[in-house]
Amino acid sequence: MRFQIGKNGVSEGTIASLQSAFKTHKSVRISVLQNYTPTKDKVRTLADELVAKLGGNYRYTTVGFTIILRKSANAIK
Repeated sequence: MRFQIGKNGVSEGTIASLQSAFKTHKSVRISVLQNYTPTKDKVRTLADELVAKLGGNYRYTTVGFTIILRKSANAIK
């Protein structure tokens, strides 16, 4: 499953869509567009924000401007 985050950033709709996607997928790939942040450093901050808003039962890996978000082992039922 793939998502994009652009100039509008993370909204309630984005979080709801991610929660819905995790009902059927184990991982989600999120592309952070450069009009949201021009530096790769802020991508980790965004990933931390997403994990906090999703409930913290997730882990992530960043590769450039891409966040790969997965359910953590204790979140899988």
